[in-house]
Amino acid sequence: MILLWLVTLGWAFSFSLIGVYLSGQVDDYISVFLRVTLAALLFAPLLLRVHVSLRPALSLMAIGAVQIGLMYLFLFHSYAYLSVPELLLFTIFTPLYVTLIDEVMIGRRRLPGRFWLGAALAVAGAAIIRYGELSDSFVTGFLLVQAANLCFAAGQVAYKRLDLGGELEQVHVFGLFFLGAALVSGLGMALYADFANMPATGVQWGVLLWLGLGASGLGYLGWNLGAKRVNTGQLAAMNNMLIPAGILVNVMIWDRDVDWLRLTVGAAVIVAAVLIAGRKRVDRRKT
Repeated sequence: MILLWLVTLGWAFSFSLIGVYLSGQVDDYISVFLRVTLAALLFAPLLLRVHVSLRPALSLMAIGAVQIGLMYLFLFHSYAYLSVPELLLFTIFTPLYVTLIDEVMIGRRRLPGRFWLGAALAVAGAAIIRYGELSDSFVTGFLLVQAANLCFAAGQVAYKRLDLGGELEQVHVFGLFFLGAALVSGLGMALYADFANMPATGVQWGVLLWLGLGASGLGYLGWNLGAKRVNTGQLAAMNNMLIPAGILVNVMIWDRDVDWLRLTVGAAVIVAAVLIAGRKRVDRRKT
């Protein structure tokens, strides 16, 4: 769990940084491509030193293409229709997607009830924190964010189930994850980008460097390694811990208003969801 908490803390800065310094200033497709390409370059030296068979290599590239390639294209585009708080609100359904996709992918007829309860509580806790007035364009933004949520959820579950060996082996081949994302985002950039809106300031490049090397490069490695260490219910619930963390960043750095009562209650509900999902089932059979 410690990896998921650390990555959540790092990712908490990303939403506001994108909304303040990149959205509406740097083309979305260019931002996404630069972000994932920087992450791919971070791991490129390791790829040159290992040999990986074709099937797991293609699987890892496909996961990266979906989990962050497609996801970022949907997510960055949603900033044109939503404020940062609205975008955070619409991510509350990701835990349910993780739980549903996991059931379908691994062929279970029924997931443990604590998984469903944990996912539902995580949604409820996030809703307590972020429910409020919505803008007129919320429908389009909502659909874009849900598409991003589905991509992110599917990628997490697929990586969790993919056999790549131990953690050291996973680190060595993780560049393939970003290579898949770069191919998808590069195609999107070639087809739809407005190259007149390239990053032009030191701040914009600095934000992209953090997003590429830190939030994406180290962040997704840590998140996916952590996903393999926890059960589906814990993974689903942890997806919503980003919401209170993101709000705290907004308050501390950009001096935004916050309802502390709702933040405290909502965060407590999400923490309870993580604990419930991680509780081990007691064997009540008589011996």
